[in-house]
Amino acid sequence: MNSYDVVIVGGGMVGLAMALSLKNANLRVGVVDASTSEEPQLGPAELRVSALNLATQKLLDNLGVWELVLQFRSRSYQHMHVWDKDSFADIHFSHQQVHQPYLGHIVENNIVRHALWSAAQDCDDIDIHAPVKIEKLGLGDQASFVSLDNGEVMSARLVIGADGANSFVRQQAAFPLTFWDYDQHALVATVRTELAHENCARQVFTPSGPLAFLPLYEEGLCSIVWSQQVEDAQALLALDKEKFNQALYAAFDGKLGQCEVVSDRQSYPLKMRYARQWVGNGVALIGDAAHTIHPLAGQGANLGFLDAAALAQTLIQLHREGKDIGAQKNLRVYERWRKTEAHKMIAGMEGFKRLYAGENPLKKLVRGIGMSVMNHAPLAKQAVIKQAMGLSGNLPDLAK
Repeated sequence: MNSYDVVIVGGGMVGLAMALSLKNANLRVGVVDASTSEEPQLGPAELRVSALNLATQKLLDNLGVWELVLQFRSRSYQHMHVWDKDSFADIHFSHQQVHQPYLGHIVENNIVRHALWSAAQDCDDIDIHAPVKIEKLGLGDQASFVSLDNGEVMSARLVIGADGANSFVRQQAAFPLTFWDYDQHALVATVRTELAHENCARQVFTPSGPLAFLPLYEEGLCSIVWSQQVEDAQALLALDKEKFNQALYAAFDGKLGQCEVVSDRQSYPLKMRYARQWVGNGVALIGDAAHTIHPLAGQGANLGFLDAAALAQTLIQLHREGKDIGAQKNLRVYERWRKTEAHKMIAGMEGFKRLYAGENPLKKLVRGIGMSVMNHAPLAKQAVIKQAMGLSGNLPDLAK
């Protein structure tokens, strides 16, 4: 039996960031994942990308992996342009408004994961068990046990669920879940555009859902995230490339000229999930295991990374004070901290989604007035940008 202080279930970006946030803390950490990590081959862009804000970048830099990410490929963006289709509602954000070199970076998820994986493998106090699957999880007050499909059994003072939206750990802990279906699918693809993106992230709100063009590593290459009602998303997937390109051009108001999809098109359902309990005796949740939100603001990954940094900060403090890192009463400070941040983000995204859905003339007028006022209010714009960039709020030390 392998004995650990902490076992992290899930070796994705957030789970690996959790492990690295505990390095040099005199805690033995095990990571369990069903897949391994291979060095990115830098062929066509991966379809799943993240908009990493400055707080996440600072975290990755403090973990010693940001330079490795940049050695592969990424794209910083200096500007954001958001507008409401068939309306005067329009707003621009710029890095200059907050005196920063950029607003964030668009990075392919597999590149971030590989950088974290490589760093974790080099840590003496982190063991990665992969590819393996969990067969059984036993949670206890004094110790918890993880049984793997290769016959291994691991014990831990704390098991951390970083295993995604359908978290096995959350289910085994019987944590109640608030859940609703957005009745939308997010269609993702890589698109080559006639005009250069000029390091600007763009999003248009259409009657059936938002469409984002995120700048990739080449000037004429963008990753799109097109949230649509389920039937509309299925219809778009069924179109041939030429007709899809035409639909994309029309939906995006031709802002970047003609568009050509240069990858597969995939879609995934959008659901809001929020665990009403994040910690128990011997167990804690981070990332998508604790919450999933609508992608319209691109903040899901950033929330998860900050969960990891906050939980690590809590555990390190408890360990220094000689307190039990697996006791629910000691973990509640983390739960209160990050629940507050998740609440704010979920409420904000739900409000945005409802306000910008549909073609009700009154709602369009309100949206137009609101965007126009915001666009001419420097202090208000600055506050919004700082929030999105992770420059405000109760940040973990590793993200400052």
